[in-house]
Amino acid sequence: MPKTVNDIEQYIRQLTPMQLKQFRAWYEEFDADAWDKQIAEDACQGKLDTLASTALKDHETGLSREM
Repeated sequence: MPKTVNDIEQYIRQLTPMQLKQFRAWYEEFDADAWDKQIAEDACQGKLDTLASTALKDHETGLSREM
């Protein structure tokens, strides 16, 4: 079992194309879940309040547009 990032890199280099495809799919989901968790934690701690306030002010003054 790999113990360091370098070990993990070497292990990944040895994967077959199919294993690499499976690893990418797993990692993409893992990373997205970690990102979602971090955003939720930041929101709960008020770290995004300034960004939200700025966005709302921009919208109220007509600086936003429909997507």
